Amino acid sequence: MNGALDPANNVAVLSIGRGNAKTALSAGLALGALLGVWDSQPKRDIILAARTRDQAQIAWNFCVGYLQSLPETTQSQIIIRRSPRLELEIRDSTGPHLLRAISADGKTALGSAPTLVLMDERGHWPEGRGDDLEHALLSGLGKRGGKALIISTSASTDTHAFSQWLDNPQPGVYIQEHRPPPNLPVDDLESLRIANPGAECGIGSSLEWLQAQAKRAAARGGSTLTSFRLYNRNERVSGEARDVLLTVDEWMNCETADLPPREGDCIIGIDLGGSASMSAVAYYWPSTGRLEALGTFPCNPGLGDRGASDGVSGRYLEMESRGELNTLGDKTVPVALWLNQVMAQIEGENVSALVADRYKQSELAEAMDRAGVRVPVVWRGQGFRDGGEDCERFRRAAYDGKVRSRPSLLLRSAFADAVVLRDPANNLKLAKARSTGRIDAASASVLAVAEGARRVGRPARNARAATWL
Repeated sequence: MNGALDPANNVAVLSIGRGNAKTALSAGLALGALLGVWDSQPKRDIILAARTRDQAQIAWNFCVGYLQSLPETTQSQIIIRRSPRLELEIRDSTGPHLLRAISADGKTALGSAPTLVLMDERGHWPEGRGDDLEHALLSGLGKRGGKALIISTSASTDTHAFSQWLDNPQPGVYIQEHRPPPNLPVDDLESLRIANPGAECGIGSSLEWLQAQAKRAAARGGSTLTSFRLYNRNERVSGEARDVLLTVDEWMNCETADLPPREGDCIIGIDLGGSASMSAVAYYWPSTGRLEALGTFPCNPGLGDRGASDGVSGRYLEMESRGELNTLGDKTVPVALWLNQVMAQIEGENVSALVADRYKQSELAEAMDRAGVRVPVVWRGQGFRDGGEDCERFRRAAYDGKVRSRPSLLLRSAFADAVVLRDPANNLKLAKARSTGRIDAASASVLAVAEGARRVGRPARNARAATWL
């Protein structure tokens, strides 16, 4: 609270697990602002904003509950309105002071001049209307030197505006984030304490209940496990409601520090990017299950600027420092030069096949001729026919422990954005969860692993001995 009310700060951001009284605390600050405890401005205007009116009413109800605990002389000065809008009003010599609850619609806040704004569960506002409301509220704050309290559990992606507040500290912005380190078991006690600091003080859920729920979520897996990580552990994991290719925990089971060796035939999966997008390659050794991936962007714009435009901050620069992403060319990636780089990564290995999308067949075939690459090519479609088989074979290989990769930020990011669409016959097709998502490395991995599974599954053919007549 001290950081939020510091005169040097005009925005305070709090990220904490569900059930830790963040709405109750903020509602207390809002009521104090209405009564002039924190702010003595005339005609104070306090706004409680949430995704829907019902959610905004939760914070408003806390304010009414706190009000009822105050002396009757104070209660008698406040007018409570429940229709047509949720409002609290108090009048004194400096004029009327108003506290109101609104939903995430930017048009409702245009023209306002609030002295305090509470944005509840900002990490789960819709990215269109929610951003409009935030911009309208923040622009209105400047009229009277107001403050904004932005509270939420973690958003599901780095691209969300709430994640950007946390990841890009600015002057005048106080940040308090209770998010545990990634890649820990879901029932890890210490990380549950980090995400739920109120649990040991009797606020919200107890640690015993959280651990029990974590074990149930781990046993059920799927969206149940993802939701527990997102809301109760306050982790920034995809909450995508559509069918994901692999959940975060399913992919984490494929990562290992003890990577199997490069043995046997190698299969290369290629996802050739468009004019200015990422190109990705995946190398898969079916006999050991080893999977490697490498992404490539054009040099212009740089990785820092590209990460900012894609809403992932410095993630691309981090991938580059880890050796998972590089740059080549200027505005576009030169395909022939890139193929030379691809083959140089596995020099000396026995490449049995190169698998690629037939949509880019002409472009890739021409580049292979220029680069002098001579390996058998398997062309696959990305629709429901070929895509359905490839996605299922990839999933089966991952579930059976036949996909082993070193910890890769490139692949984690790609699988977080990779969803599958289903047709009426329940066939699958790989797709992006968001327009700026980069699933190229996931697509290349699916192609390589699926082809490897097909080759392993084929029975060995014994050549017949020659017969001399």
